[in-house]
Amino acid sequence: MDADQIIDRRRLKRRLAAWRTLAVVALIVALGALTARFALPDRDHVARLAVEGIILEDADRDRAVDALRDDDKVKALIVAINSPGGTTAGSEALYQALTRVAAEKPVVAVIGTLGTSGGYIVAIASDHIVARETSITGSIGVVVETAEFSGLLEKIGVTAEALRSAPLKGQPSPTEPMTDEVRAALDAVVQDSYAWFVDLVKARRGLDTEAAARISDGRVFTGRQAKERKLIDALGGEREARDWLERERDVSTELPVEDLRYGDKASLVDRLAASMAEKVLSFEPLILDGLVSVWHPR
Repeated sequence: MDADQIIDRRRLKRRLAAWRTLAVVALIVALGALTARFALPDRDHVARLAVEGIILEDADRDRAVDALRDDDKVKALIVAINSPGGTTAGSEALYQALTRVAAEKPVVAVIGTLGTSGGYIVAIASDHIVARETSITGSIGVVVETAEFSGLLEKIGVTAEALRSAPLKGQPSPTEPMTDEVRAALDAVVQDSYAWFVDLVKARRGLDTEAAARISDGRVFTGRQAKERKLIDALGGEREARDWLERERDVSTELPVEDLRYGDKASLVDRLAASMAEKVLSFEPLILDGLVSVWHPR
């Protein structure tokens, strides 16, 4: 090779080396940004848990909430609620997880558009509840819904039969009218869960029996009405929640807010959609399994 070829090759090698170095640096920067985006924040901050839509039992969610108790970087927790409620057991599980956090550090609930029934159960786990003036909350109560198709089946010539170990097994049934015995048994379950809900509200909101009874007939309230009845503590949003944390719990408003991420949200939605589809195909009413504490105006 002559001298010019040798020089050209060396120049090409230097250019390739420069581009390779630049590519490696860009990759390192990108990985660093991705890690910072999805890893747990390694700085003091206020955590935010979004409670949206139907509340179900979710082990991933409850474990993530429990982990906040031992995380020294988390100085407080904001629970942002926009939910009509859900299963009573799912709401209870989240309530218990949040009260465990509240025993160690400040927890504030911020109700957005909706925080009713099971959503309100979640809210009262906090030390302080904030809602918009036009937020909808309350709906303190429990419901069991069913449907009965025996008349329709008779019209189309279909007969349903069931062998039961006892009269109350498999009741209520959509293929036969509800008996007084079945109705009484279901009512006892509903009333027991309702009493649990009301006792929870009385204890967490400092209400006497008479005041609790006035707000626990299933009705909903605006944020302004809820404040008058001591269902919430203040009107506003996250800004007012941060101000309260700084004023009452010495948690600076300068601290960043980090959203709590957990589990596979898509799979949770898929499971709910699959459950509803199954009920449609089997001619069952569109309700959640188990006792339901949810606001669903008809």
